[in-house]
Amino acid sequence: MLVVSGHPAKLRQGARPSDRPLDTLGRMPRTLHGLRRRAQSAGIRALRRSRFFPRSMVDRLGEEAGYADRGLDARIMLFFPGPPDQLYQLLPWLPTLEAVDAAHGVVVVCQDSRVAEALRARTSVRAITFSRYGALDGVLARSDVALALYVGHASANFECLRFASLLHAYIGHGDSDKGVSASNQLKAYDAVFAPGQAAVDRIHARLMRFDAERRCVVVGQPTTLSAPPAEGPAPGERTTVLYAPTWEGAQPSVAYSSVLTHGLPLVESLLADARYRVIYRPHPLIGVTSGDYAGANAAVLNAVRQAGADHRVIAADDEPLEATFARADVLVCDVSAVATAWLPALRPLVVTKPAGPAAVSADSGMLARVRRLAPEEAGRAPALLAEELAAEGGRTVLEELVAYYLSPYWPDRSIERFVAICGEFVAERDRLRSALVAAGATGT
Repeated sequence: MLVVSGHPAKLRQGARPSDRPLDTLGRMPRTLHGLRRRAQSAGIRALRRSRFFPRSMVDRLGEEAGYADRGLDARIMLFFPGPPDQLYQLLPWLPTLEAVDAAHGVVVVCQDSRVAEALRARTSVRAITFSRYGALDGVLARSDVALALYVGHASANFECLRFASLLHAYIGHGDSDKGVSASNQLKAYDAVFAPGQAAVDRIHARLMRFDAERRCVVVGQPTTLSAPPAEGPAPGERTTVLYAPTWEGAQPSVAYSSVLTHGLPLVESLLADARYRVIYRPHPLIGVTSGDYAGANAAVLNAVRQAGADHRVIAADDEPLEATFARADVLVCDVSAVATAWLPALRPLVVTKPAGPAAVSADSGMLARVRRLAPEEAGRAPALLAEELAAEGGRTVLEELVAYYLSPYWPDRSIERFVAICGEFVAERDRLRSALVAAGATGT
């Protein structure tokens, strides 16, 4: 005897255990499992759509359904698989992308719907979210995209790099003497769009079996705007010091952040000196991998906010970096792209020394020519900055670094140059693709 739907039932003579009564029962757990999975999936989607979903995680809420039989109406694609807390890498490129879009057509392909929504609020360049790894496969097959651009070294870039039907170029999100600026990951791309000769020389000096002269194309630095030299504070006025540390990095070799080792003694010494006012602009990712760095950042934030209206905190979302630069007379920063972006201001620059011996720099000359600040010197910052402000010859050094780091196309022709180079790569891809099609070997 067995029970089906609460009633006793006899097995038919000769019936096997796999006949209908048992088979019906056997399917019920699978049905419940399917319902449970659908409920869980709906719950996950609801969580991803909520404001509580972490900004450091990709929500993967895609628009694939709308592109089931459509392609991308653009020749150039910028692939950005990062979550919202990495938007700082992309936002400075928007004015340049708008110029490229007008000339060639651009679409930004994201994996996070919040990123796409933020871009739509800021730019006319189209932004689309594809959540699944395979979603681009059919879309690109129905498109004539010729060039893909990348602003960071995300591992998810390989979801797009696998496509051989287009060329791939790394454009980065600011040039710096960080070791990652000469990363071996650059070999994955057909080309590196370099801001200036400093970047080319850095890559040439550090990458083995990589033809930097051929693979790197100097395009200028369109994300760094021209900044007129400041006259400096008038007699009797406070000197405004901008302290802009980078984040702690994900591994020891890129641990350049000074906020833990320099931050509080540096800022407190400046706040205690009537000659200075402080602007604190921390990197948006400080503390994402380390509670110690998060705590140090909070301590500096609190010190500046408690010091009064003359001093202020400016978040990366508050205004563009160049707008913050315009408020400052001197910059204290870490080994980062902030230092390179500051060069055109031709105002004093101090770069911190990482405390950890594991941090690897890829100095192209800047770090050897500007004032460095060791952790033990942070509390003496007021006197050291006064020396820098009074030093002669500093402006000449900065002018030479601008020419080396930012190329002859900067500032007036950087966007024009970038648009032209994109056009050249689109045309090159079309020639190469036509030859492959004619040979019967096109790839995917």
